[in-house]
Amino acid sequence: MPERRKKKNLKSTRHRAARKKAAAKRTVKKAIKVIKPKTLKPVVEKSKADNGSLSVFDLNGKAQETLVIDPLFHEGAVNTDVIYQAVLMYQAGQREGSAATLDRGHVSGGGKKPWKQKGTGQARHGSRRSPIWRHGGVTFGPMLRDYSYSIPLQMRRRAVSEGVKDKVTNGKLILVKDLDIAAPKTKLVANLLGVFKLEKPLFLVQKKTQNFLLASRNIRGVSIKTDSEVNVLDVVSHKECVMTKAAYQGLVKRLKL
Repeated sequence: MPERRKKKNLKSTRHRAARKKAAAKRTVKKAIKVIKPKTLKPVVEKSKADNGSLSVFDLNGKAQETLVIDPLFHEGAVNTDVIYQAVLMYQAGQREGSAATLDRGHVSGGGKKPWKQKGTGQARHGSRRSPIWRHGGVTFGPMLRDYSYSIPLQMRRRAVSEGVKDKVTNGKLILVKDLDIAAPKTKLVANLLGVFKLEKPLFLVQKKTQNFLLASRNIRGVSIKTDSEVNVLDVVSHKECVMTKAAYQGLVKRLKL
């Protein structure tokens, strides 16, 4: 009997030791997971407009001249609040507001009282169109509505300037001399995207040309706007902004009115 007890005690001590080793391994693994260094995010390159100027390129990516950036687009920090308010306004204007249900005034059914008030043994009712009846109206359901609203003109202009300033600050604004291409070929615009390493660009021009419109319409993520119609939602919904020199001058003139 004592020998059996000794064997049992040895087994239990072995099990305890094995459990301790396993627990130690688990804690080591957890510690390794915790102290594992995180991958650092790539540092954003500084904008070339730090000195208040940007290069104007041709379609081959060669710098042609230097243009002094207006203080409207590079002085001070970006005001994200005014951008948010303007974007919210434009998105609210895009909502259809077409969700609608039929209330008791819209469903079909007689206006006559189904049965007399007393004496039938049934619950009293005044109309078959009541919401508690089958095929009755819906109570407090959604109705057609207009979500659009307006903010002051100066706020909308300020939002555009702040959106362009954000692009300048992050080095995402590219100035080109013009966007005149010889033929309406998608390959020409695709080559342009490759030259400037563009992913989802907004092309800002003073006047839309037929060749560039036809050449770019089959490329996903590419948009073309004029300086007179562009808004902050167009600017912030694209990764890069490619602006012609004439469009830049027209935009500055518009935002300073």
